[in-house]
Amino acid sequence: MDRIAVPWISAAIASIRPSSEQSVVLGRSTQNEVLSSIMAASSFHRALNGGEAARTELVLLVLSLVLALASSVSAIDLTAGFIQVELAEGNFVVQSPYDVPENQRYSYDNVTGVRTFLVYAGDKPFNTVTGTKPRTEVRLTCHDYSSGVWQLEGYGYVPAGTSGASVMQIHNEDGGAHATTLMLWVYNGTLRYYDRQVVEDGIYDRWFRLNVVHDVGASTVAVYVDGAPRLAVNVRPSALHYFKFGVYMGHHDVSPLVESRWRNITVYTKPY
Repeated sequence: MDRIAVPWISAAIASIRPSSEQSVVLGRSTQNEVLSSIMAASSFHRALNGGEAARTELVLLVLSLVLALASSVSAIDLTAGFIQVELAEGNFVVQSPYDVPENQRYSYDNVTGVRTFLVYAGDKPFNTVTGTKPRTEVRLTCHDYSSGVWQLEGYGYVPAGTSGASVMQIHNEDGGAHATTLMLWVYNGTLRYYDRQVVEDGIYDRWFRLNVVHDVGASTVAVYVDGAPRLAVNVRPSALHYFKFGVYMGHHDVSPLVESRWRNITVYTKPY
């Protein structure tokens, strides 16, 4: 067998780059499946011993198989079986530093639907009573939940340089034993579960689709980035939950300015 052909095919499969809006991740096992299919094809063996025309046939075979696989993966609908929750603009309640006008830390573009969130080092909390860190976030109201399966879907964007900021949360009831069920933090270009597991590398300067699924009864949370599973964890139960997104400044590895942008935020639910 041609010792050059197989590495070349593997590299071609691994180098496929989807669009930012509908990403497809070809993992190691998927790449191996595609490679096995290619090597099993009769045209593959003809190409190894043939001339330029045969090798062109091999290229077309590779592309057709990869595109067919990508199409099937990208067609997976993470919201299938869920019911979309109606959200009005009044459900998007902004929390921002109390000592500056809201429009200096938050903006909403009616044309693009993009919400932009900023926090500077030295900013105050969102009110004069709390002892928490500064934030500019949306707290989704009127859709707190205590049972069933709930999902938030949206497109996020984190500019290069932002570090030490939570960009999405599942928050628990005020005064609960634990403040949050989930926090997704950005540290130096990596999206993490709190400051632990890596959820997604290379998060800067690109739009990514985020799906967060919380099964209350099972006490589990699953996170998907661009349609690919990135995190599945057991979580501690709490009496009440709600979604937040934006920026919440942390305690370490914090940049002087933290920023995130969000659009097309949608909430779904699936009762038991």
